[in-house]
Amino acid sequence: MKKKIFYFVVSLLFTLSITSGHASSDTKAIKEKFEGMTDTQKEERITQIQQRIEEIKAMDKSTLTKIERKDLRHELRDMNKEARAARGRTTIVIGGLVIIILLLILIL
Repeated sequence: MKKKIFYFVVSLLFTLSITSGHASSDTKAIKEKFEGMTDTQKEERITQIQQRIEEIKAMDKSTLTKIERKDLRHELRDMNKEARAARGRTTIVIGGLVIIILLLILIL
């Protein structure tokens, strides 16, 4: 029984160490950019992002080349990262949350 718990805890540590290393340098730079902004500046940037998203949705994408569509996807991903950084929320990976709950059940 102790071996099972030991293996579970070791696998838990490996899982958490792998999932915690996903923050890229781009994300860190974006977060640092928004930390220096005031609330009104953040709101203005979010409205700019929303307007750009509406423009992209209204586009006729059938005339775009493959490279242009790829650039649009990257632009949308970057704007999504900026919007998340502006909100300042922290997210917990679902797998990590499940493992933490299971660990608490085993301990208690």
